[in-house]
Parts: sequence; structure tokens; C-alpha cells
Amino acid sequence: MARGGVNKAVVQIARTAILARGEHPSIDAVRIEMGNTGSKTTIHRYLKELDEVDSRRGAPQEQIGDELTELVARLAQRLQEQAQEPIYRARAHYEQLQVALQEQLNEAQQSQAQLQQQLEIQSNALSQETANLESTRSMLQTEQTRNAALNQACSDFELRLKDRDEQIRSLEEKHLHARDALEHYRSAVKEQREQDQRRHEGQVQQIQMELRQAQQSALVRQDEITQLHRDNERVLSESRALSKELNQSSDQQHKLSNLNAQLSSQLGQLQNERTLLEERLRVATLESDELKQMQGQLQESSAALTLRALKAEAALENLKAQKDDTPEQAADAP
Repeated sequence: MARGGVNKAVVQIARTAILARGEHPSIDAVRIEMGNTGSKTTIHRYLKELDEVDSRRGAPQEQIGDELTELVARLAQRLQEQAQEPIYRARAHYEQLQVALQEQLNEAQQSQAQLQQQLEIQSNALSQETANLESTRSMLQTEQTRNAALNQACSDFELRLKDRDEQIRSLEEKHLHARDALEHYRSAVKEQREQDQRRHEGQVQQIQMELRQAQQSALVRQDEITQLHRDNERVLSESRALSKELNQSSDQQHKLSNLNAQLSSQLGQLQNERTLLEERLRVATLESDELKQMQGQLQESSAALTLRALKAEAALENLKAQKDDTPEQAADAP
């Protein structure tokens, strides 16, 4: 209900109602009677004017007619009801607002509990994914260490093969020297067979010693080639195991990428490292194949060298036989 300004008539009606109840019309009582409206200063001024009017008239309260008292009482009750109506409405609105706010608070608390539970689940999942990632990193470091060991073994194989090549070249050079010495020996026998006989025998002995050394070196080299073949098979076995472990690492990385999208960048880096390891493994496999080819070439070179040594021994035997036959022919000559 809209409230207008407090006037003297309203104050008078409230004052009369209070007096009719036999109470003292104080400023607070009159203001309460009017529904807690109006300024206390204004009410005090009107009450003072009414008191002055009553003093001038000299009419006591008991002379007021019964009808006026009843009318004032009804007006006062109506004013009180009208004054209490906004309070009731405000109180009902306040209670409705309080219930709505309480419902919103309960919903907010439930949402907060759900969010807290989801946060705990995500935190646990993140912790698990972090542990899996650390395990995968450790496995990759182990694979990198093994790959480095394989690379070192391949480097050692290359060095050993280079050493074998040097030995083969050295043996070939010795063989060439022996053949040159043999040719020189033949020409010397033709020119001065008797004079160079002792030196020829010394050279033959030296050549025989060199041939025996060459045969021994060839046997040693054959043993080393066999050992290289065994080492190569072991490297191939380790390579197959490494490839299997790399496949397992790839499966684990795929699972990690499906479980947590936030770790996709790190898993991408791990996959790049895995690709690099596979490339290194492929290079190691190619190098192993090259080692096999070089091993076959070494075996062929050893066989060729052995054949040359046998031919040289046969030539030496022929030379000895010719040398022995020469004095007999000289004795039979007239």
C-alpha cells in the first residue's frame, strides 16, 4: 500500500485510539499505532499542538462521545491492519527468498562436492599417467643405452675388420715379394746356378718360413672370422630383442595417448625418439649385413691365399727337383 505524508488528522486519530485504550500517547506509541510511519519530529509537533488544543478547550477525555471513541477505535484498527499488511507481504517475500537461496546454496554445495570428486579422480588419473610416463622414459633410456652399446660393438667390428684388411694386404705384399724373389731366384739359377746355390737355399728356407707364417696367420684369421660370425649372431639376437621391446614401448605410448590428451606433446617426442631408435637399429642391421659380406670376402681371400701358398710350395718343390736333376744331367753329359 502506498503511504502518503503524515498529517495532523492521522496523528490525532492514532492519539485518540491510544487514549481510548487507556494508554499514554507517547511519540513511539503513536508511531507504532500508525504502522511505524512518519518522522518522530513531525509526530512530536502534532502531539504538542493537540495537547495545546485540549488545554485550551479544557474538555477532559471522558466527555468524548461513545460514538466518536468507537469510530476512532475502528479507524485505528484499520490503520494498524493496513500498516501491518506490507510487513506481512515483506515477511512472506523474505521467507520465499530465504527458501530459494537455501535451495541454491544446497545445489551449489552439491555441485561443489561433484566437482571436488571429479577433481580428485582427475588428480589420481594424472598421477597414474605421470608414473606411466616416467616408466616409459626409463625404458627408453635403457633402450638408448643398449643402442649405444650396439653402436660401439659395430665400431669395434669395423676396427677389427680394418685390422684384418691390413693383415691381408700385408700377407699379399709378402706373397708378392716371395714371388718376385722366386723369379729372381730362377733367373739367378739360370745364370749362375752353382754360385748362387747356397743363397737360393737360404731364400727357399725363408720363403718356406714366410709361407708357414702365412698359413698360421690364415688359421688365426679364420678363427677370428668365426668369432666375428658368432658375435654377429649375438648382435642380431640383441637387435631382435630390442625391436620387440621397442614395439612394446610403442604400445604403451599408444595407451598413454588415449588415456590423457594433455600428455600428447610429450608422447609425440617419445615417438620421435622411438623412430630415431628404429632408424639406428636399421642402420645397425645394414652394417651387420655389410659385416657378413666382408666376412664372406675374407673367407674367399683366405681361400685364395691358401691356394697361392700351395702353388708356391709346388713351384718350390719343382725347383728343388730341377736342381737335383741338373747335376745328374751334367754328370751324364760327355
